[in-house]
Amino acid sequence: MIYLLFGEDEYLLNEHLKKIKKKFGEIQLGINYVQIDENNVNQIISDIETPAFGFESKLIIAKNTGLFKKKNAFSDKLADYLKNNKIEGVELVFVDETVEKNSLYNAISKLGEVKEFKEQKLPQLITKVKSIANAYGVNIQENVAQYFIESVGTNMSDIINEIRKLIEYAGKGGTIKKEDVDELCIKKSESIIFDLTDNLGRKNISNAIDILHNLIYAKEPIQRILIMLYNHFKKLYIIKLASDEHKNIQESLKLKPNQLFLVNKYTMQAKYFKEEELRSLLEELINIDSSSKSGGIDITVGLESVLCKYCS
Repeated sequence: MIYLLFGEDEYLLNEHLKKIKKKFGEIQLGINYVQIDENNVNQIISDIETPAFGFESKLIIAKNTGLFKKKNAFSDKLADYLKNNKIEGVELVFVDETVEKNSLYNAISKLGEVKEFKEQKLPQLITKVKSIANAYGVNIQENVAQYFIESVGTNMSDIINEIRKLIEYAGKGGTIKKEDVDELCIKKSESIIFDLTDNLGRKNISNAIDILHNLIYAKEPIQRILIMLYNHFKKLYIIKLASDEHKNIQESLKLKPNQLFLVNKYTMQAKYFKEEELRSLLEELINIDSSSKSGGIDITVGLESVLCKYCS
């Protein structure tokens, strides 16, 4: 059997890969189990043809090989080989994050199984979080589950890691609360920028500065904080323009299907600011970047100055 597994959700992909390996049975690396990557991908045909001495079949896992880029001569050669030869006694699994529909992709589509693992949408993730908590006898309300996902992100691996901490903290029969998420979970930087902007919009300078400092204390590079703030306020500015021109906000922000919940969050935050304020903010952030490169200003001081100005 030939498989192609790809997609953004690494957790779900790896879970499926584990099932394939478990179903295959006993594996001995170098004998009936071969690992292929971009460094040894050219030997894959030789590995397919080499018998699994002492075993009935062989498992070959080819991960992040670069074979699924459109322009790849070896992909064409391998595609022809798979189409023109009967592959027996071999389980061949290709694993990648992103793929392009080249000759190899098309060959596997016809000869085997192609499975994409997309990051799930918010309702699916809420259901998953609630079911995990309930399996351990822990309660979590839907609004708290949504807040949890908005805080830690939509990657299933991150969700699993963070919900485990909350389950252990709440204990059997306990309830996970919003305060627990704030106290225990590692929030995505993007979520923290939302918090900072909320405080900025509400003119709460103390909290806005504290959030900025906490990002710095967490060793988030100050240049990256500047970029994240710029990108965030740019999205709010785009919403203002989209609303004026009656354009679709999701399309204007180029959000993925599993990011639709962000439309409401961005829209609510955009109401805190006037269009000209956002344009001025973006200009000031650009000036901070330019001045810091010439040694004219420290980025941290510049950001603190901007936050204080817009909270005044």
